[in-house]
Amino acid sequence: MFLIADLKLDNDTRVAIVNILPKQFKTGSRGFYATQKIEIDGKRYQIQIQAVEIGSKTAEKPAE
Repeated sequence: MFLIADLKLDNDTRVAIVNILPKQFKTGSRGFYATQKIEIDGKRYQIQIQAVEIGSKTAEKPAE
């Protein structure tokens, strides 16, 4: 499963369609993440999209 983001300007012009893939973050949380370069009015931008599942971080086991 993955998410799809449809990025549009306020005048409804499509800028990009981004596939946001599942990710296990270094913090232990899981969710979705994407990074992509896009162009708007001749200028290039790098975008990042992140969605973290609330409460998905695995609890650390206490030291024995």
